[in-house]
Amino acid sequence: MIQQIDHLGIAVRDLEASIEYYETALGLHCHGREEVASQKVKTAFFSAGDVHLELLEPTAADSPIAKFLEKSGEGIHHIAFRVDDIEGQLKQASDAGVRLIHEVPFEGAADKLVAFLHPKSTHALFSTKSAQKNSSVRVTCSSSRESSLSRDDCSLPSSLRTK
Repeated sequence: MIQQIDHLGIAVRDLEASIEYYETALGLHCHGREEVASQKVKTAFFSAGDVHLELLEPTAADSPIAKFLEKSGEGIHHIAFRVDDIEGQLKQASDAGVRLIHEVPFEGAADKLVAFLHPKSTHALFSTKSAQKNSSVRVTCSSSRESSLSRDDCSLPSSLRTK
């Protein structure tokens, strides 16, 4: 079950310049960086109160983030939800007719397991589920600016909403 929003993933072209902006202009502190070779991305982590931000810069032209930036430009790439059972959420989504990009979770940033849902099955939201390997599980929905939905909207099918 979805427990809460875990973080916002933000696609950026220049991680160093973005870190400087978040620290200097917004007064936030970068509390971690990581490269996720399997996703061809470098990340930086911030917190604003209880809200966590993950900046994402592609390390290769064929990375998912590079493709997103080319198509949509910089901005919110995903909204991550904490869930209590990633495999169960993936099964529930699949059973509800949601097309899974990844049927099996894989290792992402910050020691989390992730799996993406296809945006054509999630009302134009690019979705991912992620989890700490030895802790809670997370789900992510990411929006495309070409979507008819607001970038602030992350509606899930009723079968995936928390009760």
